[in-house]
Amino acid sequence: MSTSTAAYARDVRVTWWYTASSILFLHLFAALFWSLSVFVDGTVPALVLNLVGVAGSLVSGVLLLIRYRREPLDDGDDAIRRRAWPLVALGVVSAVLMGVSAGSLLLGVGFTAQALCLVRWRHGIRLRLVVLLLAVIAAAWFVDATRIHPDGYEVSGFALPLFVAMLAPLTATSLWWWDIVRELDRARRAEGRLAAAQERLRLAGDLHDLQGHHLQVIALQLELAEKMMGRDPDAAVEQVRAARASVDEARRGTRDLAARFRGVPLPDELANAADLLRAAGLTVDLLVDTEADRAPADVLGPVVRESTTNVLKHGGGVSASLSLARHEGAWVLVVENDSRGAASPVGDGAGLSGIAERVGAVGGMVDATRLGDRFRVTVRVPEEVPA
Repeated sequence: MSTSTAAYARDVRVTWWYTASSILFLHLFAALFWSLSVFVDGTVPALVLNLVGVAGSLVSGVLLLIRYRREPLDDGDDAIRRRAWPLVALGVVSAVLMGVSAGSLLLGVGFTAQALCLVRWRHGIRLRLVVLLLAVIAAAWFVDATRIHPDGYEVSGFALPLFVAMLAPLTATSLWWWDIVRELDRARRAEGRLAAAQERLRLAGDLHDLQGHHLQVIALQLELAEKMMGRDPDAAVEQVRAARASVDEARRGTRDLAARFRGVPLPDELANAADLLRAAGLTVDLLVDTEADRAPADVLGPVVRESTTNVLKHGGGVSASLSLARHEGAWVLVVENDSRGAASPVGDGAGLSGIAERVGAVGGMVDATRLGDRFRVTVRVPEEVPA
């Protein structure tokens, strides 16, 4: 389960980079190929104007994509959207410069439409906007294809104008697909939080039933012992002993319940640790053996939690990696992170000592090493750990 979770998290990031790079590639391809026609047939001022427009349009596209990636999926506040308008204005002005330099209305309208499609619009607006922009692009294409410019330049061919005309709908479709991926990722995370909440509620219910039963029995036994104290001391002592046995039984039941609750499979423990580190802003690589559920979770589970806490408290870096693999009759857990500036490495304190004590009790070993700006903790425990 943890392997699929880590793979899904990586897929989400890869999907974004694929989406953003595809949009920028199409943008740059269309701009540069149209610039080539200006370079061949245009004047030096027109070429300079075109290059300025291409540079401004590319900067606008990159910054708008960065904003799009960071903005929430919900419709959000209009104030957030208004902060994107200067970047849109840069894209529109750059598109106008490109269109003027090439003498093409389609070029200016196409790149203006793409800048507008890089904004996260309210729900339902994007589709209507794309339909409207397609109509405007078609009209601009028709004007370019039918009129003759005073300088004798005429839009010829079909492929490049079509490429520019499709920039806006392709951009909108790509970002719409990315939003779907983010929705699925958010739903997956919400499902995980719901499962954890349900598990806590189940534990609370079991604990209430267990303690409620035993406390009621103990109260009745003590009440009976109090009533029998005067006329039958021996029977009262027996009731007190029974109450003490009930206390021991309640203690054992609570301990067993806590052990069952803590018994999270080790793959899930590692996946939860990776999710926690990612939520803190770190880039995390997670590699888990396909048979990791056979590893001693009662030993390595607390080690994973302690190591994760140490990375968050003492790492100070931006990346981390967790791996669990079987090697030469032992399970090997490796937690590695980078530490920046004055941040202390993992293990400067009681954390590493506690890990070493826990692992040493089952015949395992711990090794902590620094490799440049990275700190690595390697934990090795036997495959067969006695209960």
